[in-house]
Amino acid sequence: MSTAEKGAISGGADKLERQRLQKLSALREAGVDPYGGRYEAVEPAEQVKARFKDGDDTQQAKCAGRIVLLRDIGKLIFITLRDSSGIIQIGLSKTLLGENWPLAKLLELGDIIGACGQLGRTKTGEITIWVAADGLTFLSKCLRQPPEKFHGLADVDQRYRQRYVDLWANPEVMERLKNRSAIIAAIRECLTSKGFLEVETPMMQTIAGGAAAKPFITHHNSLDMDLFLRISPELFLKRLLVGGMERVFEVNRNFRNEGLSRQHNPEFTMLEVYQAYADYNVMMDLTEELAGLCVERFCRSEQVQFGDIMIDFARPWRRATYAELLKEYAGCDIDDMQAVRAKAKKLEIEQTNMDDVVVVNEVFEAAVEHNLISPTFVMDYPAPLCPLTKRKASDPRYAERFELFIAGMELANAYTELNDPAVQEENFRIQLRGQQETMATMDSDFIAALKYGMPPAGGLGIGIDRLVMVLTGASTIRDVVLFPLLRTQPGDGCP
Repeated sequence: MSTAEKGAISGGADKLERQRLQKLSALREAGVDPYGGRYEAVEPAEQVKARFKDGDDTQQAKCAGRIVLLRDIGKLIFITLRDSSGIIQIGLSKTLLGENWPLAKLLELGDIIGACGQLGRTKTGEITIWVAADGLTFLSKCLRQPPEKFHGLADVDQRYRQRYVDLWANPEVMERLKNRSAIIAAIRECLTSKGFLEVETPMMQTIAGGAAAKPFITHHNSLDMDLFLRISPELFLKRLLVGGMERVFEVNRNFRNEGLSRQHNPEFTMLEVYQAYADYNVMMDLTEELAGLCVERFCRSEQVQFGDIMIDFARPWRRATYAELLKEYAGCDIDDMQAVRAKAKKLEIEQTNMDDVVVVNEVFEAAVEHNLISPTFVMDYPAPLCPLTKRKASDPRYAERFELFIAGMELANAYTELNDPAVQEENFRIQLRGQQETMATMDSDFIAALKYGMPPAGGLGIGIDRLVMVLTGASTIRDVVLFPLLRTQPGDGCP
């Protein structure tokens, strides 16, 4: 036993941990490595159960996982073992284990073990691996007492701080986060099948650009220069269009130094897609196809329960203009600023020194967005709100932009991309006048890139975290992020 372990037993750990350390010591004294090593030819638990055939006494199995239930009934110990596929019962018999039986008595909840032996059924019909005399292998001793009920790690804050416990204590959490990976994989598969090239663009940037948000700042020592964690990959992906990559996408992190909420985490995952010679209508079709594919693969039906609301994903999805929805839900015409400001006052929106278009958008956010439950494409935003977007030829007051709303949340944002360098430069100048607090500056190199010629294009961004929330019924973004940002707890070294 190490000096640290001796110190813990003598008083450096709580009572339950000291008891576990004593069993760890007993394992070492018996010549058993409590932290194991390479353990090969392991079969997933669910696969073992699926191949089991009644009446065949020659079936063998070898599994590894964590003990989530242990029932010691004297000369028999029944264990529920959980691996990443599911659970299987392990049977330990004094008769079968022989001289290794004392080792079985050192097992505890939370231990990670390997089990090898004959497959059979118990009298209650449970498929069970009956461990052979040399079939029990210790792989990692658990020194912390697990939650009393492995399905009952109920303290929400503790679950997020100790996701490594949450994952094996709450199977539904594991399933949701496995589905997250599968959803991203399905999106990648669909895009690559359409000829899109997956790329990676810089996470640290010299200019905080591509969106209006407050960035995180870091410093590169060797170059002695400040850098920004990116708030958007947009301007770099558009540079690739200039370079001749006609269909590109990226699934990666964005960082915004802003608030936390049920729908917001400062570090979040976005899918961004750009397609040359397309427009926002093409991006609308693509969005519906990608999200619809995920519904087909990962939801039981097109009717998806999300909290206390039911979302109808049946296609085609509704497409309505920004002005139409403002009229429908706020009751005012977008061109009647007197009516819009009256509505803003009724909604208790502070309007002092606020431009008309900003007031309109504040009213839209307050009166319209929460009503958009089933998938709704909101089209044709007021042009001043969209500095990177091409204007509608039929009415330049509006931009060829849409946002997709589901369950009152924005899940996607897309444009017909602006590719006129002179107009883009002027839009940047207008945008920067009101963004001093975001530290935004003019990206002159992007303007230079546009001067070489960027093809007409459609661009799309989908919030992966929010999409997974909706598809898996998660009530908060923290439930679909493996390690969400949390306030530090003083003194314990935990995030």
